[in-house]
Amino acid sequence: MSRISGMGVALITPFKKDRSIDFAALAKVVENVSGGGADFLVALGTTAETPTLDASERRDIVQFIAEMNSKKLPLIVGVGGNNTAEVKRSLASLVSPYDKADAVLSVVPYYNKPSQRGILEHFTAIADVSERPLILYNVPGRTGVNMNADTCLKLAEHANIIAVKEASGNLNQLAYILRDRPEDFSVLSGDDGLTLMQIAMGIDGVISVAGNAFPEEFGKLVHLAMKGNFAEASLIHLQMIEIMDLLTVEGNPVGVKTALAVKGLIENELRLPLFRGSEALCEKFKKQITVKWI
Repeated sequence: MSRISGMGVALITPFKKDRSIDFAALAKVVENVSGGGADFLVALGTTAETPTLDASERRDIVQFIAEMNSKKLPLIVGVGGNNTAEVKRSLASLVSPYDKADAVLSVVPYYNKPSQRGILEHFTAIADVSERPLILYNVPGRTGVNMNADTCLKLAEHANIIAVKEASGNLNQLAYILRDRPEDFSVLSGDDGLTLMQIAMGIDGVISVAGNAFPEEFGKLVHLAMKGNFAEASLIHLQMIEIMDLLTVEGNPVGVKTALAVKGLIENELRLPLFRGSEALCEKFKKQITVKWI
């Protein structure tokens, strides 16, 4: 696929009250995101509550999103884990759902807490067998281990590794990656609240949570900043800062599902161990959603 840039959206998985997948609501979310200015879609990421989905549900979700993707936006599918051999088997076979993907997003192995050499060998092993290009995903707040800049840059030399979603929150680490990356290697933000500043540093785009519920607003911020119009983008950022805080205060995707429920697009339901947003959070989103936007 061509260089990844702009606003991607890490799609949620809507559930009905019985916790089964609500495909009608998912269609609304995909339509809302695609029509709101998204440049690419991401399925089966953290925001999709993927650890609670079984194999058949994952296949059905990707198939459904691909069918609903009327604008034919690039589709990135999450496939990762802390068992390298299992990830390799999934990617090597390229059975559905991965045959619908333009690229694969794969997270740094969690819980095992591998060394930098272990991270390097893990991603090299799966990139070697994947028939889709690989996007690295560094999110130490969830995995328990950080992939440092040196490791990321070594992996960036692999012909089948095309980008990184960098969500460490460490701007110095990001700066080293941006300074030394290969010319054709994309760097994407994994932090909505830092995206404006990171675009100023030179990143190519973002894989956003906020874009599920606020695609037009956040998309406008991203696209203005990428065109160098930081004055106007900053105004939107300042208007959205409380929203971005609310999206994380009770955890992700609790916040964004609460916002989507307030907007009437989905039921406010998650699968355990996650639990729906509080009434207080709902009330705060109601106030934000009624604000007149710039």
